[in-house]
Amino acid sequence: MSPLLRRLRALLPVRADFIAMARNPRRDLLAGLTVAVVALPLALGFGVSSGLGAEAGLATAVVAGALAALFGGSNLQVSGPTGAMTVVLVPIVARYGPGGVLTVGMIAGVLVIGLAVLRAGRYMAYIPASVVEGFTLGIALVIGLQQVPNALGVPKPEGDRVLEVTWNAVEAFVRNPNWTAVALALGVAALMLGGARWRPGIPFSLVAVVAATVVAQAFHLDAAAPIGDLPAGLPAPSLDFLDLSAFGSLLAPAVAVAALAALESLLSAQVADQMTVGQKHDPDRELFGQGLANLVAPLFGGVPATGAIARTAVNVRTGASSRLAALTHAAVLAAIVFAAAPLVSKIPLAALAGVLIATAVRMVEVGSLRAMAKATRSDAVVLVLTAVATLALDLVYAVIIGFLVAGALALRAVAKQARLAEVDFRADLPGEHSAEEHALLAEHIVAYRIDGPLFFAAAHRFLLELAEVADVRVVILRMARVTTIDATGALVLKDVVEKLNRRGIVVLASGIRPGQRRALDSVGALELLRLDGREFATTPEAIAGARAHLQGAGVLPAPTHLSGQSAAATPAPTAASVPVQPTGRPGGRTAKAGKTLR
Repeated sequence: MSPLLRRLRALLPVRADFIAMARNPRRDLLAGLTVAVVALPLALGFGVSSGLGAEAGLATAVVAGALAALFGGSNLQVSGPTGAMTVVLVPIVARYGPGGVLTVGMIAGVLVIGLAVLRAGRYMAYIPASVVEGFTLGIALVIGLQQVPNALGVPKPEGDRVLEVTWNAVEAFVRNPNWTAVALALGVAALMLGGARWRPGIPFSLVAVVAATVVAQAFHLDAAAPIGDLPAGLPAPSLDFLDLSAFGSLLAPAVAVAALAALESLLSAQVADQMTVGQKHDPDRELFGQGLANLVAPLFGGVPATGAIARTAVNVRTGASSRLAALTHAAVLAAIVFAAAPLVSKIPLAALAGVLIATAVRMVEVGSLRAMAKATRSDAVVLVLTAVATLALDLVYAVIIGFLVAGALALRAVAKQARLAEVDFRADLPGEHSAEEHALLAEHIVAYRIDGPLFFAAAHRFLLELAEVADVRVVILRMARVTTIDATGALVLKDVVEKLNRRGIVVLASGIRPGQRRALDSVGALELLRLDGREFATTPEAIAGARAHLQGAGVLPAPTHLSGQSAAATPAPTAASVPVQPTGRPGGRTAKAGKTLR
C-alpha cells in the first residue's frame, strides 16, 4: 500500500468509534436531542444572517453535522453553521452571490482535506491564547452588530462592512422606527440571558423563540417580519451553482473559509477535551471530517460549517460520550425540517436576532479577558489588536495579524534574555592568587559571558554592545551559556571579532559547545577564533592565554589547564563589574566595557 493510501486510511473511522456508540446509547440520544433543541434557533439565525436564508442554515446543520460527527476526530464535537463563519460569508455573499458561497464552501472543503493529509492539525496548538481570546471577542462584536438590522426591523442595507451596515440600519430606524421588532429582539435576548442564570439546564433559546412566535401570531404583529416559507425537506443534491470560470476569483475567499473552518473546529475539539476526562481528539481526522462536511454540504444548499463551541459544550454537559449524540442532533434537525417547516417559517426575524445577540454576549468571558489583559502587556496588546482587526478587517486577517504580532513580541522577549554580562574572573580561578595577578587582570583583560540565545532577534544588540569595548588589550568571550546560535548570530560574532582585531584587541573564546560549531564554522567565525590558538575549552585556560599575551609573548601559547579543572568543574561565575584601566595611562578614566542588555 502506498504512503498516501495509508495516510488516507488513517483518516477514516475505526471500529472503536462504533463500539463506543453502543456503550451508553440512552445518554447519547438524550444529549443529541438536547443539542438539537439548542441548535435549531442558531441554525436558522446563522442561515438568515449569512444571506442564504434559514433553509441554508438547516441544511448545513443536518448534512455537515452528520458527516463531521461520523468522520471527524472528536467523539464529542457538534458541527454546523457558526457565527464566526457567518462573519466571513457575509462579504462573500455580497460580492459573489449565493452560488459563489456554495462554490467557496466546496473549494474550502478540498483545502481542509488537504491539510488533514499533510498532518497540519498538530500545528494549530501553537496559536497563542491571547490571539484566541481576541479572536473570540471580535467575533462576538461582529455577530452582535450583524443582528442590528433585523433587531430594529429595517431592511438590511447594502455593504459588506459590518460597521457601515450597522450605521445605515440605525439611520433607517431613526427615519422609520419599528418598536415591535426591537421589543421582540430585546425580550428574547433578556429571557435567554436571565434564564441561563436562573435555570441553566433549560433551553431558553427555544423557549424564547416559541414565545416570541406565539405573541407575534396572537396579536397579528405585522411589523415583526417572519422567516418566510421553507422547503419541506432537504433539496436534492446538485452542482448547478458551480461556475468553473469563477474558480480563480473565488480561491482567495476559499482559503479564508478553509483557514477559519480548520481553526475554529480544532479549538472547539480542544475545548471538548478539556471539559472531559479520558477524551482526546485526533486533529488530523477532525480536519478530514470538517473538510468532507464542507465538500458535501454545498450540494444540498448548505453554507460552510465548522465545529461549534457552544453546541459542543452543551453536548458534553448533557452527558454525551460518543459520536451518537452529534449524529442524533443532526437526525432530529432533519426531522424538524421535514415535519415542522410550516411552523418554523412563522418565526419572527427579530426573535432570531435576539437569539444571536444573546449568543454574542455569552461568548464574551469577562474573567478570561481580564486575566489575559493582566498577564503581560504583550498579551493585552495582542488581544486588543486581534479583536480590532476582526471587527475592522476579517477573521483570517485578524488571526494572521495577531499571530505575527504575538510572534514578534515573543522574539523580542527572548532577545531581551540574551545578556552580555561582564564577568568577575576571580570566581573562575581555583585556589588563592596574588594581588599582582588580580591587578593584571583588572587592568588589561575583560571577559564577557553570553547568556541565552544568540540568534537574529538578539544578535545586533550583542554587536552594538560588544563593539563599544574600549581601553582593553584582550577580550574573552565565554560561550558555555549560549543556548542556541543561528547563522545571523554567527555572522555577528565573526563581525565583532574582526572589528576588535582591527583595533588591536585580541579576542579569545572559551566553552564553545559542539552544537554551536556548525553555525560558527559555516560563516568562518571558528577559523578566526582558531587563529594562533585563540579558542579554549575553559575560562581558566583562556585567562592563562590572555596573561601570556599581555606578558609580551607575542604569540599566544597552546592552551593549558589550570589546576586540572575541566569546563564542567568550573564554578558558576558571577556578573560583577570589573573596571579596566588603559595601559600606560595610570589614573586615567575607567572603561566600563561590560554592559548588561536590558
